[in-house]
Amino acid sequence: MFYGRSTELEKLNEMFDSTQFEFAVIYGRRRVGKTTLIREFMKGKKALFFAASESTASDNLLSLSRCIGGKNTASVFVDYESALSAVFEIANSERFIFVIDEFPYLAEAYRGISSLLQIMIDHNREKSKLMLILCGSSMSFMENQVLGYQSPLYGRRTAQFKILPFTFFEALPFFENYEPIDKAILYGVTGGVPEYLSKINSQKDVRENIIALFLIPSGHFFEEPSNLIKQELREPSTYNVIIEAIASGASRLNEIATKCGMESNKCAKYLKSLISLGLIIKEYPFGETTSKRSIYKLEDFMFRFWYRFVFQNMSAIVAGLGAEVFDNEVEEQLNAYMGFIFEEICKQWIFEQTKRNALPFFIGNVGRWWGTNSLTHAQEEIDIMAVRKDEALFAECKWKNANIDIDVLHELKRKSELFHYPNKHLYIFAKKMFAENLLAEEHKHEKVTLVSLSDMMDALSENEKH
Repeated sequence: MFYGRSTELEKLNEMFDSTQFEFAVIYGRRRVGKTTLIREFMKGKKALFFAASESTASDNLLSLSRCIGGKNTASVFVDYESALSAVFEIANSERFIFVIDEFPYLAEAYRGISSLLQIMIDHNREKSKLMLILCGSSMSFMENQVLGYQSPLYGRRTAQFKILPFTFFEALPFFENYEPIDKAILYGVTGGVPEYLSKINSQKDVRENIIALFLIPSGHFFEEPSNLIKQELREPSTYNVIIEAIASGASRLNEIATKCGMESNKCAKYLKSLISLGLIIKEYPFGETTSKRSIYKLEDFMFRFWYRFVFQNMSAIVAGLGAEVFDNEVEEQLNAYMGFIFEEICKQWIFEQTKRNALPFFIGNVGRWWGTNSLTHAQEEIDIMAVRKDEALFAECKWKNANIDIDVLHELKRKSELFHYPNKHLYIFAKKMFAENLLAEEHKHEKVTLVSLSDMMDALSENEKH
């Protein structure tokens, strides 16, 4: 069953309904649902779908010939120019979609493909009814070699789509049979990658799902990150060490490099490759775009979970101790692990509320802030911060079983005083509930807002009703 991507589908259909040449670039990390989106869009439309392979130019030309002429055809185009000319010829008289999936593979096999496409587009675009789609999983290639200024195809695309994992709220259809906390945990171990979400078995509880997916040798995710690293990168053992260092808490470049036993400059190059794959991100304190205080963190939740709990317990899992790994490792550390995940869910909720004009001011950007208190010289951190003109939002996110007490509000107020905005709005997000004294404080102060995970779900349900 196809879920979500309504905005992307609407735009693609709008492009298809136009009477002119269209060229869409679709890219995003592996497993995120790019091909599924394209195939959903193609339904009921005249189209050719060509999936390039990691092979030679001649092998890909043979596959393209069969795609254009049908699998039973005996003819093979003599070159790519004649093959693409045949595609453009089809689109001279009728609306027609031509998709090249995994375009980076084709570009690697036949390096002249981008220049050839440029010539074809420039020669035919005024009269063609073709809708061309190039799709790829190598984000650095698609951004630099297809969309970038140096690319022969620069300026030819009429739309581009960077397909991102689902947010927690977009992923909710995958969690229909679970309570809010269980939904958050399942999201936290699989992330918003549709293929990963689809592996959740609704007939099993959280513990059973995690064991079945991660903690037995036949589990779908038991070797998934390792296989992806081997497929995408050389020196997989080096990348494994780096990702494990980040998953276990190292965040600054020098910390990661030291933990991995390598020089910082060399480590930075490996980190850049992981960023290009969408597995990690480089984060700056809110309001800054360059800073020596930048940190690295794992953006892919499934990788984050795997390197924290599976990678270090491989031998025990192979020995059939997956259930024991869950009971002694995962369950014990799950609240700590979910702290970061909950922060991300809270950020997503803020944007959901912004869409509905349900916040005190429009929020275009949120982030975490950390830095030095100029008075005490102590290190301070604020989970979520957002600013617009003279208004600011400060938030604390607490994934704890106990009710959140008023001391959390006092601490947030103190940290908010590091910033001089006339209008400050304080938000506290909680896994469960709030203590009575904190609830009383919310009633007294209109600029204090308390939001539990259940409140988030209730607000979403109310919005859907309206």
